[in-house]
Amino acid sequence: MTTKKSVLETNDQLDYDLVVVGCGIAGLSAAVLAQQNGIRVAIIERATKDERGGNTRYTESYWRMKSRDSVSDDFEEQLISNSGGYPDPEITKDVLRSYENWPPILKSLSFTDPDLISTISSEAPNALQWLETFGIKFDFLPNYFINESTTRMAPIGGGLALVEALATFAETGPGDVTIHYETTAKSLIHNNNGGIIGVNAVGKGNKPLKILGKGVVLASGGFEGNPEMASHYLGPKALYIRPVARGGYYNRGEGIRMALEAGGAPAGDYGSFHAQPIDPRSGEQEPIVLIYTYGILVNKFAERFIDEAPTTVDASYESRTRAIMQQPEGIAYAILDGRLDDIPNWQKSVRSDIPPIIADTISDLASQMDLDADNLSRTINSFNKSCPDPAKFDPIQADGLSTRGLKPIKSNWARALDRPPFRAWPIIAANCFTFGGIKVNNNSQVVNMDGEAIPGLYAAGEVVGLYYRNYPGSTSVMRGAVTGRLAALDFVRRHNQ
Repeated sequence: MTTKKSVLETNDQLDYDLVVVGCGIAGLSAAVLAQQNGIRVAIIERATKDERGGNTRYTESYWRMKSRDSVSDDFEEQLISNSGGYPDPEITKDVLRSYENWPPILKSLSFTDPDLISTISSEAPNALQWLETFGIKFDFLPNYFINESTTRMAPIGGGLALVEALATFAETGPGDVTIHYETTAKSLIHNNNGGIIGVNAVGKGNKPLKILGKGVVLASGGFEGNPEMASHYLGPKALYIRPVARGGYYNRGEGIRMALEAGGAPAGDYGSFHAQPIDPRSGEQEPIVLIYTYGILVNKFAERFIDEAPTTVDASYESRTRAIMQQPEGIAYAILDGRLDDIPNWQKSVRSDIPPIIADTISDLASQMDLDADNLSRTINSFNKSCPDPAKFDPIQADGLSTRGLKPIKSNWARALDRPPFRAWPIIAANCFTFGGIKVNNNSQVVNMDGEAIPGLYAAGEVVGLYYRNYPGSTSVMRGAVTGRLAALDFVRRHNQ
């Protein structure tokens, strides 16, 4: 299915200036900015028109910003602190030189370049203000965190508003954009000089389609919707995780694979992903459960296994969720008591449409969860005995109410669980997006293993390997908009030379 078709077509071959793979925020930002600059664009989108947009369509799209003009105070610090493992200082010392003078081994190194972090920081306000020209309004909107460690803005209407505004402009605005729905990119087309000049794709009925251009932007998401790649990179526990929203099922890793096959350097943490704690019983989009910090987490053996509250939930839920994935059968249970009702508006931190398991006794609660009642009683009794005087309890700030003599410790909000009714939610890890991707430079050009930009090839959004270990929240949609625009700006500049 295509829309707004005005291209050269010969024997299932289509000719454009720029080919964009993916119709989320990254792909649309690249396509529309190119469109505004007179470029003929093809967008390849696996989904139907009604489900276009990938993960962006289903996210609330928070941006880690303190105003329209500036990212949050901790933005660069957070990205730098999660920019790699333990890179060799004899290699990374050259980051102090200009990028042009970096040795090839540094340009292709799997870490997040400080220059790229600075570029995203400086370009995020430009991306936000550009999006506002399409009628999108950003504001400091309510979210599902009871306590927070940073500042966030979001578009009114969430990611769906971004997708529909940009896609509508692409289809009806001035310029020449064709969106090929229900079409999947499979491989890149090279010219004799090593440049990328198009994509081999497949339409409905497995019909092959060759889409040519003078450049390609890979913006097709991560591999959270591909169980083979997830198992390969994340390990056998990937069996127990699922995409957090419907859009993630369309992200099957072809863009990353195509870039790697073209010689692109890998970047980002291939063994990790942005994890969210969700209720597995719910079919809602993003049915998160984020109130466990006020209770305890136990596994199928009714044992605690981690500090539930090392800090505010927005800064710690990802690592807690990955620990849940490592438990037997990849599941845990959040257990709270009647004191949950002391938490103002706690309901906003639970977005499951399935009610919690409720009981007046621990034994009954254990029975409903199919846990060993004696083990659960022992775990809760030990926890209760270790809790301090709750007089200084503060649900909003990390209050330092820590258990004593208990392993693992609970660092904050440790209050005894002894007031019925007892409530429990099952929790599994959901995969918002994968971290492993492709190395790019400040123009979002794909960098090969020798530190050189591959002519005509760009990556944007989740295809860009940016994150390691921990996800600095509310930066992914921002990354998509910025890198998509960077790719388009570079392509337009080269195209007009």
